[in-house]
Amino acid sequence: MKFIEDIDGLETLYDAAVPASLTKVTPVLTPLYRKWINAARFVILSTVGPEGTDGSPRGDDGPVVRIVDDRTLWLPDWRGNNRIDTLRNIVRDGRISLMFMVPGCNNVVRINGQARITADEDARTSFDQRGKHPRSVIVIKTEEVYFQCAKAVMRSGLWTRTGDAEGLPTAGDLIKHMDQNFDGASYDSGYAEYAKGRMW
Repeated sequence: MKFIEDIDGLETLYDAAVPASLTKVTPVLTPLYRKWINAARFVILSTVGPEGTDGSPRGDDGPVVRIVDDRTLWLPDWRGNNRIDTLRNIVRDGRISLMFMVPGCNNVVRINGQARITADEDARTSFDQRGKHPRSVIVIKTEEVYFQCAKAVMRSGLWTRTGDAEGLPTAGDLIKHMDQNFDGASYDSGYAEYAKGRMW
């Protein structure tokens, strides 16, 4: 298999960028982008660090991020598995990308920017979920804000297909495959109840 080794070789395969794909980009959170992002309860957060890249899903039962001003977002780091891969990356390399999705909407909003982490008490306690607060808050400065055209979501049928999860390995199956002593069946059957008190 032959690989493309330079930009010139890559660009010969494609036409010029569609003009609207360039003019739609803004460094600020315009009123329309604010409306869209406030509707998003789910975002994929991508970072890069010395060990490589990391993509982390983040979700909430309201807006997944808080819009602070035209260039600033706050993303609470709610309780997770404590791997903190994303947070380690941000401390060492602030480059960040976010991909916001809203169920039923075929467009995706993307943000590229720089991030830092704070454990500031006022910032943390400004987020409250049933008396719980995040351990830290990711502060994001926007550099590029734009929507991704709908074709990828349309091709995948993301919001219209059903039944694709049938027969897939469960989380318990995947862990047991790596650790034969793990009780995957108990993990799966009890996870919903386990997670109830650990969502935030």
